[in-house]
Amino acid sequence: MRSEIAIDLGALRRNVRTLLRALEGAELWAVVKANAYGHGAVDCAGAALGAGATALCVATVPEALVLRAEFPGTRILVMGPAANREVAQARDAELALVVSGDEIPEGVAVHVKLDTGMGRWGLSELPALTREVVGVMTHLATADSDVEYARVQVERFRAATEPLSHLQRHVANSAAALRLAEARFDAARCGIALYGLSPFGEDPAADGLEPVLSWTTEVAQAKLLRAGESTGYGRLFVAERDTWVGILPVGYADGFRRDLTGTEVRVGGERRRVVGAVSMDATAVELPGPVPAGAPVTIVGRGMPLEEHARVAGTLTYELACGIDSSPTRARRVVMDAA
Repeated sequence: MRSEIAIDLGALRRNVRTLLRALEGAELWAVVKANAYGHGAVDCAGAALGAGATALCVATVPEALVLRAEFPGTRILVMGPAANREVAQARDAELALVVSGDEIPEGVAVHVKLDTGMGRWGLSELPALTREVVGVMTHLATADSDVEYARVQVERFRAATEPLSHLQRHVANSAAALRLAEARFDAARCGIALYGLSPFGEDPAADGLEPVLSWTTEVAQAKLLRAGESTGYGRLFVAERDTWVGILPVGYADGFRRDLTGTEVRVGGERRRVVGAVSMDATAVELPGPVPAGAPVTIVGRGMPLEEHARVAGTLTYELACGIDSSPTRARRVVMDAA
């Protein structure tokens, strides 16, 4: 076995219910863009809808069309820009589009996006609304880090859309859904929290979340480095004394990035440090002594949270999760429990 990704849909369903409790009556729209942040869009969308989510959000029309084939009656919102040909596809597939410009397409449900401080997609003022407009939205820049600025954005949105309470108004992302009650409005677009990852980079259990993804592999070979010998490209790790290392059959082609040197994984239940350069298909870990080939290794899972790897890499769990290769050529298993 090179490695295995396991997706616990029971944990995802419990996360949905946790978010719905926090939202206190607002709808939960499941963000499943980028293949559900690397977790598998179709499986995760089905689990989220079954647990109470009422719509799906994606970034592109092609992403939405894949889901439309699986979920014919579900509301699907495309949050990124759509080209002319894609607008026609959206109309035929009964998708909803987010519009960030003055021109509102005909014959398709539209959510107009206001830029209240993200400085990205969105209008500074609402355009003339047509009958196609069914919703208005904005996106928060700092709900996970600067709640006061997030509140400024919420109030800007509230003031601009107060006469439009007959439309669906939605602002909250995962961070705001969990900790910023005034951002709830009619619906929240939740992504990272669905997958049991903390939008705050903390222990997800602090907000009642359970990680959905686990990633395991095994020691392919253990070898003894004599003092002065090295492992990996560039001799980035040179043994100061006789040292055992375990070679894992994963690397940056699988999504275990080069900047994860220095992080830890669990070998046989014990934390071990990643040493040397992470290569395309192999990674070395420091061992206290010899271990047999096939010894189990947890890269992400119980006692080895993705948030910890993100801190070592100086990035977000979002980026690490999206980068894990869960394609059929890299073994993936979906846990279909009833929870």
